[in-house]
Amino acid sequence: MAKALVLGAGIVGITMAYELWRDGHEVTVVDRETGAAEFTSFGNAGMIAPGHAYAWASPASPGILLKSLWRNDQALRLKPSMDPAFVKWMWKFWGQCSAQRAATNTKRKVRLCNYAQQVFHETRAETGVSYDANDGGILYLFRSQSAFEAANKKAEILRREGSDIGVLDADGIAGKDPALADSKEQFAGALFGCRDETGDCRMFTRNLASWLEERGVVFRWGVTVEALETNGDRVSGIVTDQENLSADIVVLSLGVYSPHLAKPVGIDLPIYPVKGYSMTVPVSGRNNAPAIGGIDEESLVAYTPMGNRLRVTATAEFSGYRVNHSPDDFRHMTSVVKGLFPDGADYSRAEYWAGLRPMKPEGTPILGATKFKNLWMNTGQGHMGWTMSHGAGRLVADLIAGPTPAIPLDGRMLEGLLQFMTMSPTDPVKLVDHLESDQFHGFDCFNQKPCWHRYRTRKPVR
Repeated sequence: MAKALVLGAGIVGITMAYELWRDGHEVTVVDRETGAAEFTSFGNAGMIAPGHAYAWASPASPGILLKSLWRNDQALRLKPSMDPAFVKWMWKFWGQCSAQRAATNTKRKVRLCNYAQQVFHETRAETGVSYDANDGGILYLFRSQSAFEAANKKAEILRREGSDIGVLDADGIAGKDPALADSKEQFAGALFGCRDETGDCRMFTRNLASWLEERGVVFRWGVTVEALETNGDRVSGIVTDQENLSADIVVLSLGVYSPHLAKPVGIDLPIYPVKGYSMTVPVSGRNNAPAIGGIDEESLVAYTPMGNRLRVTATAEFSGYRVNHSPDDFRHMTSVVKGLFPDGADYSRAEYWAGLRPMKPEGTPILGATKFKNLWMNTGQGHMGWTMSHGAGRLVADLIAGPTPAIPLDGRMLEGLLQFMTMSPTDPVKLVDHLESDQFHGFDCFNQKPCWHRYRTRKPVR
């Protein structure tokens, strides 16, 4: 039985711990917070949404970011910075904004998301963890006919990868969610993620952590990881603010803080924090709250019913590691959700929060091995943390155990990334071409549909 150490206890770290425990390892999880899901996973949208797995980097993104310099209602918001890490990241992001890159990155994301949802259902069945689940689907609402038609056309890339995306008119919108009956005329139509689902990610993460603790997984709360010690081709120790730790297997799942540990040991992770805003509003018996989750695609304001609460999230703000917020940051999203559900919740009692998404320029996570034999990566899931987490954990556990992973890891395997981590800065498009070349992967796997039965699967030890 190998000793495994997972650094980070958000949804990614906890699902990673579950997969390692499932394989029979002796697992310890370390986090600076007092419990699971106290940082990025605390107040997210709560959506498991393969139906929204589009790459953020697209031909429209540069214009939206530039408009955000003088408008506060943009879904993407840019706060100019001379931080070298930000400039480097944004340069790579710009290089991913072509239509071709967006299509390739979207295909990769949705493939992982669909696989991850399958694994999530297995995990849910095996553990019985509760989380205010709602499997009624998710509405993607469009206010203009042109945007609706363009989105339906763009959704074909998701459909080709196995996503079930329906099309609804105004009456169909009200049929799926009667709470939208009075506001349905605001919309030209909607796409409907039939298999998408919602719930409280924090509740799920904390309950899964408790489930694991009952079965022997050790949690070290309030412990800050400060550095990785290396000896040759191995990580020999984990330096914390309390004591040094060691393990046969170390998995880095610290989200936006992953680069801080990786860079001193020669691994330059292309991850940058992107702030998101969230408010949670109580729902009383008199409120006509939404029955299922949805996204107003014009403003990218998302709403999710969570038991007796309504979660509302919005905005992707490039502003560094700050999580500060003011009432003004929530005015636009509050206006949007009130316009949809005037009596949807008690908006006077809203609780506000801001968190940081660990984004990569092209939107896919970093999964797999490093130049150190016992150091593995599972980080950089961006805005799709809960959606991707279960599949990412299973894939990394598969790589550690040795079987061929269930889906191709083109563009995500760290072995490919390591080829250019020590390179001098170069054109980002050429960099991506380097990653996609056959010399690293042996075949053009992102043009191949996943065939689940063709890959070996592991039998759980537990």
